[in-house]
Amino acid sequence: MRLRDFLEIDFPLFFAALLLTVFGILFIYSSGITPTGSVSTEYSRQIVWAAAGFIVALVISMLNYRRVYDFSLYIYAATVALLIYTCFFGRLVNGARAWIGIGSFGIQPSEFAKISTILFLARHLDSTKHSQNELNRFILSCVIVLIPMIIVLLQPDFGTSLVFIPILLVMTFIGGISMRYIIFLGSSIVLTGLMTVLPLWQKTILEGAYPAIMILTNGRFILTSLAALVPVGTMAFFGFSRYKRRYFYWICYGAVLLAISLLASFASHRVLKDYQIMRLIVFLDPNVDPRGSGWHIIQSMIAIGSGGFMGKGFLQGTQSHYRFLPQQSTDFIFSIFTEEWGFLGGLLVFALFLLICLRLVRLMRTTSDTFGSYIATGLTAVFSFHFIINVGMAMGVMPITGIPLLFMSYGGSALISAMVGIGLAMSIHIRRFQR
Repeated sequence: MRLRDFLEIDFPLFFAALLLTVFGILFIYSSGITPTGSVSTEYSRQIVWAAAGFIVALVISMLNYRRVYDFSLYIYAATVALLIYTCFFGRLVNGARAWIGIGSFGIQPSEFAKISTILFLARHLDSTKHSQNELNRFILSCVIVLIPMIIVLLQPDFGTSLVFIPILLVMTFIGGISMRYIIFLGSSIVLTGLMTVLPLWQKTILEGAYPAIMILTNGRFILTSLAALVPVGTMAFFGFSRYKRRYFYWICYGAVLLAISLLASFASHRVLKDYQIMRLIVFLDPNVDPRGSGWHIIQSMIAIGSGGFMGKGFLQGTQSHYRFLPQQSTDFIFSIFTEEWGFLGGLLVFALFLLICLRLVRLMRTTSDTFGSYIATGLTAVFSFHFIINVGMAMGVMPITGIPLLFMSYGGSALISAMVGIGLAMSIHIRRFQR
């Protein structure tokens, strides 16, 4: 790498990631302090991972990202194989078999699967950008994303599996896929979510006030509905093919949408574990189980609220030091941060993540290479989704999903994979005007 290339590094992006990582180390240290004065060693491991991550980011930025184009399929296939291996032989941590461990060392392949999926999907969208068969292009995009997503869901790691959804939606949108296909996918996800949550809401919060809602969990009702929707959709499809009437198209569209949503919601009730279902319930009303699953959200909101405008001061937090916050160095690192540095500290974290996302959006718009533009799009989706879900979870406006706050939460796999993303973005930025 020439000195001229080094000076072309996106320094605002690099230093925003660096500052967030430093904040993470400081507050992982704070989270490890107990009333007796002992300190966890998590922060020291995070320092090692941070150093390794920044070396990885700088090395990747020196390499031409276009060389990954021809190898993206093999990288993707290797991570999928690693995910399958993890499902059967991985280490069980917090109810999910999502880790491969050698002694005390462990990696979480699903974190790196997000990057490999972005690379392979970017290649697919770039290589098919002149294709006339848009439906096949969209279906193959869905297959590329759904394979690792479903494997991660089977581990089961519900939170990480959700990250693949914005990757698919945002990259296919920027990739020029027709909005009707993207709206169909988005609508099916929303309907599936509603059909999954409504029976839980009716059973736990409404205490059986609307018994008819429980029909959504009835296997016989689902099978009967599918038996009706499939022939209706099939006849409408042939009707549209023969007569080209728009109402046939929309009948088929609606029938397929309902059938997929019903089937997916029914499957989710069978796949989701009890603690994951309880997380959805306490998101709707944390006071349903204030000393159990609702404890996380309630204590997190107390920590954020008690920080006030300026915070209690570094190492002066009480919610973390007295262990009121579970998973405080990972899922709820933002709660500790805002308790000790207050609203102004939280605003700083918002500003740094906004800067990262804006730099990536600018990169999407300025790079002359569509492959690089699609990679930047996928990275934008990942960073923004992680931030919105994790911070929303800490503030009580999003369900608890176990998604870390990138750069700040404790964990080597998440930090290094995020740094790989930063390295790719810097590599694209250096070569944004090259053809």
